[in-house]
Amino acid sequence: MGVNLNAVLLAVDAGNSKTDVAVLSQGGTVLGAARGGGFQPPVVGVETAVDTLAEIVGRAWAEAGGAGLPPAFAHVTACLANADLPVEETALQAELLRRGWSRSVRVHNDTFAILRAGLDEPRGVAVVCGAGINCVGMTPDGRTARFPAIGKISGDWGGGSGMAEEALWFAARAEDGRGEPSELARALPAHFGLETMYALIEALHLGLVPSERRHELTPVLFRVSADGDPVALSLVHRLAEEVVALSAVALGRLGLLEEEAPVMLGGSVLAARHPQLEERIRELLAERAPKAVIGFVTAPPVLGAGLLALDEVAAGPEAAAGLREHYGA
Repeated sequence: MGVNLNAVLLAVDAGNSKTDVAVLSQGGTVLGAARGGGFQPPVVGVETAVDTLAEIVGRAWAEAGGAGLPPAFAHVTACLANADLPVEETALQAELLRRGWSRSVRVHNDTFAILRAGLDEPRGVAVVCGAGINCVGMTPDGRTARFPAIGKISGDWGGGSGMAEEALWFAARAEDGRGEPSELARALPAHFGLETMYALIEALHLGLVPSERRHELTPVLFRVSADGDPVALSLVHRLAEEVVALSAVALGRLGLLEEEAPVMLGGSVLAARHPQLEERIRELLAERAPKAVIGFVTAPPVLGAGLLALDEVAAGPEAAAGLREHYGA
């Protein structure tokens, strides 16, 4: 049986490390899906990044029973990493429109996919803490709250990579006497089979330990914190403060501080449910946003992209429920 083009939607969740694409009916049925590599226009350029995305879309379209190049979908929702600023969303939307996949294209930062995946309706706030940290919020009337989330120049602190860098800084100072003593000075180098922070600093500087392995130190930080190290615990508590600050500001911008509203937590660091971090987040959020209800997002973000696509065509709750069932959410 051929695919009814008038009812076909395209949902894209493209992160830094992987991309998931789903071809959907407006009834919420997944007709075809495909996975590929990360989406990094700052590294390869917008056109090349979308070329890579097009190959994944083509595979999903083929699995859906389509022949040749994908035709014009009824709507495309693309939740894309590195779409951090409205000007970047506009550029990416223009490139997707140029491909002719649909005359109806909506581009979001990929954090919106995680938010929507965790909500039964598009209303609430999500904080995502994986390699980096970001926060977005939305309401059913289309209003959104967001932050640039492009690093220190936009006021960001935290994320797995940032936490690893902070742990290295404090551990180096603990070993050489400039800072407070900390078990981090032993635990961080030990993770790489080294005896001292000096040896780890040397190994990182000379490339003997690849810089991309620094993220492995974040779980070490949480383990040292759980064992009672005051320096490590201070970093965990600072991350909690950042998560709550993002949440409270986003809720305030959307006018949701005075009513019950979900705050969804996602990404590898928050999804790990570290007790000290979670407890501190709950304490601080109760002070700044007492009506907020914390939840955790474990569903795949492509589900959120699909739900946003269904929102765009005003699909009913049965369609959303069917899509959630497909992804086990």
